[in-house]
Amino acid sequence: MLPNLLFLLPLKKAISPNTITWFSEDFYGLLIRLAINLVFLTILIRVLYYPKTRRKDYLFTYYLIGTITFFLCFGLMQMDIDTGMGLGLFAIFGIIRYRTDAIEIKEMTYLFMVIGISVINALASNDLSISEVSVINLVVVLLTYILENIWLIKHETRKTINYERIELIKPENHHLLKADLEERTGLTINRVEVGKIDFLNDTAIIRIFYFADDQELSDYHVQ
Repeated sequence: MLPNLLFLLPLKKAISPNTITWFSEDFYGLLIRLAINLVFLTILIRVLYYPKTRRKDYLFTYYLIGTITFFLCFGLMQMDIDTGMGLGLFAIFGIIRYRTDAIEIKEMTYLFMVIGISVINALASNDLSISEVSVINLVVVLLTYILENIWLIKHETRKTINYERIELIKPENHHLLKADLEERTGLTINRVEVGKIDFLNDTAIIRIFYFADDQELSDYHVQ
């Protein structure tokens, strides 16, 4: 008789895989984490990075990569998907974007910080308080500010020049080479490096180093 009474017991309603959840308990957590992420990304990108470089293309890239990384990690955290798979996904995005175009080491460092902050803000467990997450973000931003504006006040940058006066690349003519480059470029050059030499066309690849901030000249260059 007992088996015949089993149908009277309350059964847990099966959840259809097509069920749409309009609101969950994680919604407010998403908003708080997103706000923290956007605030510190803005400080890092718009306040610290952009005034030094004036590169609007990276400004666009950093914001979108940081935001997409945040949503990607936060979404994967709610599902039974390994976090390593998610990290591999936006690593693939980075390879696709930057394989064909050289990116400077400083820009790559900022990109790494943008991705790192977004991952931390998205994947921080519930045992980690909002204040602790904020401290982590603050330390990264504060250290970046100190390096950019206090320890490394003068940023030495470089430009690569295709130079035709090949007779001046000799070591004994170094002072003449530096003077000629300063006269042509109008820059106060700190040092000069001679790269590839083409005797067939009587040209050489010259790399000059100077302080861009002191001379109000962009540090953009092509390798």
